[in-house]
Amino acid sequence: MKRLLVNMTEITIFKDIKGYIERYKISGHSGYDIKGKDIVCAAVSILGQTALISLVEVCGVRENEINYTIDDEKGIMDVTISKTIDKSIRRETEIVLKTLEVGIKAILESYPEYITLKYREV
Repeated sequence: MKRLLVNMTEITIFKDIKGYIERYKISGHSGYDIKGKDIVCAAVSILGQTALISLVEVCGVRENEINYTIDDEKGIMDVTISKTIDKSIRRETEIVLKTLEVGIKAILESYPEYITLKYREV
């Protein structure tokens, strides 16, 4: 018998016409387990947060060049990178964001009933 899902984490990756990731949005709770024991939510959350921190600390993106919202209660993380960042930094951000994408795909492969991955063009 197939389980009806009430919760699911939705990840949306926004790419420009060249395929560069400009934004990612994570929303919802996976429903894998109760809050505090949900390994799927924890994994997705850590990937999203690590990507955000890495954009600043590893890539050198200035904080005013990143627009982000985090709401733990609603399970929302929305991160957008400015289109005006330096081209050399932009290449580095793409490595971080592609790594986020690879990580999300790996979780999706193992837990497809708890998360979705969508793409949008910006």
